[in-house]
Amino acid sequence: KAVVSTQSTGELVEKLMAASDDVKLAGLGARDSLRLEAGLCLYGNDIDETTTPVEGTLMWTVAKRRRAARDFPGGEEVMRRFKAKEGRRRVGLIVEKAPARPHYPILNTAGDVVGEVTSGSPSPCTGKNIAMGYVDLEYTKNGTPLQVQVRKKIFPATKVAMPFVPTQYYVEKK
Repeated sequence: KAVVSTQSTGELVEKLMAASDDVKLAGLGARDSLRLEAGLCLYGNDIDETTTPVEGTLMWTVAKRRRAARDFPGGEEVMRRFKAKEGRRRVGLIVEKAPARPHYPILNTAGDVVGEVTSGSPSPCTGKNIAMGYVDLEYTKNGTPLQVQVRKKIFPATKVAMPFVPTQYYVEKK
């Protein structure tokens, strides 16, 4: 664990930058676009204490043994919802023309509100406007045409699989 005093932070950054041409500064915007492209949730935006693993499409984080035993907080209710196929789900969207931002409404093609955007931005890797949000279960199939209201205009959107950019995480071979 490294601890750096506030007074030494600038000096540390300068030394790191000078150490290699590969070291570049990146701000929160860069981190957020990378997170979104990878389809990862940001606590407080995409998930919070009221979001179940089912709604957040995070059941992969609950081991099969624990699913069977239901021995985790809320296990009975989470597994009931998982089997019932009800409620809302976190989905990926490609939005045409305008970037969607948190709290923008997601609409079906009839113009009815069916969800809400939780994260969105232009994607540097895909060159498209991408977003995550929650929609009613019937709108979760890939390719489903939707719309997003950006300010007072309606823009076409399509439900797509996440991650938006394929991950290439390094996994150490055993």
